[in-house]
Amino acid sequence: MTVYLNGEFLPVDEAKVSVLDRGFLFGDGIYEVIPVYGGRPFRLAHHLGRLDHSLEAIHLANPLDHRQWQGVLQELVQRNGAGDQSLYLQITRGSATTRDHAFPRDAIPTVFAMSTRLESKPADSVTGLNAVAVEDIRWKWCHIKAIALLPNILMRQQAVAQGAEEAIMLRDHFVTEGAASNIFIVNHGVVITPPKSNLLLPGVTRDLVVELCHSSAIPCVEGAISEQQLRAADEIWVTSSTREIVPVLRLDGVPVGNGHPGPLWHRLRDLYQEYKQAFREGRTD
Repeated sequence: MTVYLNGEFLPVDEAKVSVLDRGFLFGDGIYEVIPVYGGRPFRLAHHLGRLDHSLEAIHLANPLDHRQWQGVLQELVQRNGAGDQSLYLQITRGSATTRDHAFPRDAIPTVFAMSTRLESKPADSVTGLNAVAVEDIRWKWCHIKAIALLPNILMRQQAVAQGAEEAIMLRDHFVTEGAASNIFIVNHGVVITPPKSNLLLPGVTRDLVVELCHSSAIPCVEGAISEQQLRAADEIWVTSSTREIVPVLRLDGVPVGNGHPGPLWHRLRDLYQEYKQAFREGRTD
């Protein structure tokens, strides 16, 4: 595997980062995950826009402009065999000579990116997953895609310990998001997802699902989802860049709807796959 580190393309076993890096010591950095289809980064402008917002929120200048990022990422994809991949990029505040919570002066950011093969399953092979509802124990700036993911890890592991694959987080009995996903429900034919706020990450896939609903005249609302609405939902979906759209079949051991993927999920899955195919063929950006 070839990776990108601070201006160089290197074999992964030759890439080294200082133990004094603030990403290692403090989790002081941000990251982004971008799917690649047919050798092309998917919704790249949206991902780079979110990268800008995360960097701005932690008072760190973007070390590359969008054109430079596009060049770096495209080169990385080609060096790793093109095809379908998952890009991961991370920027930390860099290294300092002493460990101090305050921002170091004149620190040079550490810029890292890697690309791994993305195993795309046939759309009709998606079987759904089980989820559990958990208390959202995170801070209040969840709109930043920060590398400090320990709360998310603990909540995902809580789900795994109960035989589930995802944790759906509740803050004051209202849904925020999943441990590594955004959340949608269907209630009487209306698709609902929590509105963007500081309490959840603005997902790129989430936004595309909302766009597809609107363009296909599927009723869709960005509004609060209570715990009661979640548990009574006809359908529940989780979305992310690598999972795409996955139906939740059981929540806390109780079937969602009839316990099978619902009709609106099937509709959105087909619309999403059509959009991806158009992207692969260069008919959309």
